[in-house]
Amino acid sequence: MKKILIVEDDQALNDAFTMILGTDYEVDAAFDGQEALDLTSKKDYDLILLDLLMPVMDGKEFLRAFKNSKQIPVVVFSNLDAKTDIEEVTQLGAARYMLKSWASPRELHKLVGDMLA
Repeated sequence: MKKILIVEDDQALNDAFTMILGTDYEVDAAFDGQEALDLTSKKDYDLILLDLLMPVMDGKEFLRAFKNSKQIPVVVFSNLDAKTDIEEVTQLGAARYMLKSWASPRELHKLVGDMLA
């Protein structure tokens, strides 16, 4: 079973994403970038869904610190939609960028399936 790490500080959203994806994938949750770094050092993931605005370590800081030697796709899943943010996270190694506010559960599931195909 493919493994996904969801990095989202909002408990309700983290739970919702876990519920949407948990039937088809093994899902772990982190609530800030530092916790995500700790988890990625202990476990291999096939995909990371990453929010940008989080306490302790935000998504951009995570991307700067993450040593992605295994080329794990990182999908930024945020409500920030400024072109500069999208360009910056792409330069930092994000494979895709998707607005949370526009994503239905079906679209999220399809995105994850496409990224893991």
